Amino acid sequence: MPLFLPPLPPQPRTLTRRVITTLALGLALVLSGCATPPHATLTQLPPPVLAALAEAGLPADSLSVLVVPAPWPGQKLDRATLGPPLLSVNADRLMQPGSAMKLITSIVALDVLGPEHRGFTELRTAAPQQGEVLQGDLVLRGGADPELGLPELWQLLSALRWGANGQPGVREIAGDIVLDRTLFNPPRPDIGLPPFDETPEFAYNVIPDALNLNGSLAGVVIEAGTGPQATVTARLDPPLPGITLDSTALQPIDAPCREWDEHGWRTPEAMPQPDGSVRVRLQGGFPRGCKVTPQLQLMERNRLAEAHLRLVWEQGLGGTWRGRVREGTVQDAATSQSPQGRLIFRRVAHPWGELLRTMNKRSDNAFARLLYLSLGLPRPGDAPPAPGAAPITTAERAAQRVHAWFRDHGIDDTGLVMDNGSGLSRTERISATQMAQALQVALAGRRANELLMSLPVAGEDGTMRRRLTDSPAKGVARLKTGTLRNVVALAGVVPGAGGVTWAFVALQNHKDAGSGRMALDTLVEYLTRVHRPGEY
Repeated sequence: MPLFLPPLPPQPRTLTRRVITTLALGLALVLSGCATPPHATLTQLPPPVLAALAEAGLPADSLSVLVVPAPWPGQKLDRATLGPPLLSVNADRLMQPGSAMKLITSIVALDVLGPEHRGFTELRTAAPQQGEVLQGDLVLRGGADPELGLPELWQLLSALRWGANGQPGVREIAGDIVLDRTLFNPPRPDIGLPPFDETPEFAYNVIPDALNLNGSLAGVVIEAGTGPQATVTARLDPPLPGITLDSTALQPIDAPCREWDEHGWRTPEAMPQPDGSVRVRLQGGFPRGCKVTPQLQLMERNRLAEAHLRLVWEQGLGGTWRGRVREGTVQDAATSQSPQGRLIFRRVAHPWGELLRTMNKRSDNAFARLLYLSLGLPRPGDAPPAPGAAPITTAERAAQRVHAWFRDHGIDDTGLVMDNGSGLSRTERISATQMAQALQVALAGRRANELLMSLPVAGEDGTMRRRLTDSPAKGVARLKTGTLRNVVALAGVVPGAGGVTWAFVALQNHKDAGSGRMALDTLVEYLTRVHRPGEY
């Protein structure tokens, strides 16, 4: 059996950490090949991974790993033919996956809903129109459209303002604008849930509903001068009617701009005013000489929706509007002659087969939550609720669908816990075995290409763009990341040596898990050099 020891760079003056790691990887392959019978499963982490864990001060048992052969798309999934796992360490232990759980949401949604599943937004009314005046309410009905931003709202309202489907245009809305979020049960899944962490204003913490107008976010520009007399200024971008920012409680501090939200920044406070306007006070510290343009969740979403609607309808399209925003349903604003109201315009989002690229590469929690809840929408053949039983929530039905998918594909779902499908959860649990087997099913299935194209590419894009940049895995490994304060994770596919491809899951749970990324990256690099144990 030939030994694999990569050559050193010519005339090195010192052994760098990179060279030492490469030597350790090569030696690990030799030792594992000598000590392990062909096709046996390794049950201990490779030495370089153990070394990386030790350097990070993390115990080896904080890591759960399963590495199995990946089938080809369209290949009949027969694990006996594929062969045993390459590496299995604590693989059946239930772990928190962080955002690696988006992999499961993606796999099940592609199979159950299909890559052509689309969200939508509708504009409806049952009110009569007299000339250019709509004599009643307008309904904005949410259909889990993840792309409903201000340009899309402009498109919808333009159909009303200038006319669509043979109807003349409307200049004035005499009634209210009704926000119909009832596609999901409950319509407002955010109400009553405690904040996930101490920064609910940031986009990753938004709990979306079926309308999800502009992600319930407002654009903000914050800028601080330099020098001892520096001040901090802030403005909305775009300016929103009835909403003002107060930055007088923001104090300039000495800190790196890239860490602007980590050194004294405090959650903004929204203060309704007697005239119906809202003043948002920004508070805490902000770095001198810094300018940032975040999208923030600043206030109650109905109030923000009203500001966005007035911005587009009144300031953008030149219309007038007498009423207010309120929550309701299409039926609330309908008549007996028109129970669904007249459809003015229906906007359809891009298919989820395309949007998965945004969701997984960017690790977008709101996208993942919307897709997960879409799994829980009623479908033909669903059993009716038992008499007197409380209606099942959309999230509960989504969890049932995920568990049913696992069972239908012969995967033990014992202990699997789905909460919101995004991984931003304290309760979601899955084992490396469950995730790796689901990945094998997906890779053998007809939706394998849609899944693979959505995953970040090591060293190139998404959440993997700065990792494994000087590694054989760069440009070829496709991996979904997961990060919480006590979680780091990687899951996806890693091409090995000799044409083999590995389905790979590594989940680390520890209070200092953040320091363990190097160990996971080292394991990926190890896999790029492996044929099978005993076959180097």
